[in-house]
Amino acid sequence: MKTHSCITIGLTGGIASGKSAASNQFADMGIPVIDADIIAREVVEPKSEGLKQLVTSFGQSILDGERLDRSELRAIVFNDSQKLKQINAILHPLIGHEIRKQVNAVKQHYCIVVIPLLCESSRYDWLDRVLVIDVKKETQISRLLKRDSITLELANKMLDSQCSRNQRLAIANDVLNNEKDLKHLKQGIESLHLLYKSL
Repeated sequence: MKTHSCITIGLTGGIASGKSAASNQFADMGIPVIDADIIAREVVEPKSEGLKQLVTSFGQSILDGERLDRSELRAIVFNDSQKLKQINAILHPLIGHEIRKQVNAVKQHYCIVVIPLLCESSRYDWLDRVLVIDVKKETQISRLLKRDSITLELANKMLDSQCSRNQRLAIANDVLNNEKDLKHLKQGIESLHLLYKSL
């Protein structure tokens, strides 16, 4: 059910597809960008409700002083899908609530909501459109190896843990190919900007 006044464009894509580069281009044009990854960090800040709930569930060992010790939390959920579900059950509603709050505060015609795992979640069925930043799997792997200095095996594992390219394309209203350089990406985003302004 739509309760927001602006048009909401969910921006998503696989790892190393160029989501940040794309959302930065929209931001440079003055379009409000709401980023689920940034909100995910904010909901576990010291003294936050999210952090309190995590400590209640997993104990003080996940704290480093007053802050969340992310490596400790990762170690707890590593290879334990039940504990990962538990964490998601705590954090996803908080993240979703904050995203809606920020969307409702937007005064412009449209906004971009960056949700990396949009394909994996049914929580965002209220979005008006979905924009997928699309690259081939080979491109993702070569960018990941370069960006994170990781092994090919780990890069493949990271890709396999996400939705497939075809699954993402299946939920897209708009697809932006990001195989080329930033200039091409910017041209694509300028065209989409005109489309979104006209909706």
